[in-house]
Amino acid sequence: MTPVRVINVKAVSRIFSLLLLASLGACGSDKIRTICDEPQPYQSVVAGKRIEVPEDLAALDEYKEMPVPNAETPPRPAGSLCIENPPSILTGGTVND
Repeated sequence: MTPVRVINVKAVSRIFSLLLLASLGACGSDKIRTICDEPQPYQSVVAGKRIEVPEDLAALDEYKEMPVPNAETPPRPAGSLCIENPPSILTGGTVND
């Protein structure tokens, strides 16, 4: 007769809990930016050339183009918080206030 192994439930639950906490802890390892003074990648974008349609094909419909309007908002003050910060439910300010 072969011996029966007894599984230590406490040890298995502890190992599972540690693995779960370690995997959840890895999700929050990114730095959260609180100040957005550095230039963002989208700010260096330039408008591209229009598509040139060959003569033997039908022209593109100009009414289906979606032009991007120029920004008419003033620049953000230096040291202001990022827009990505959600408002705080309790105080009405941002999370980092």
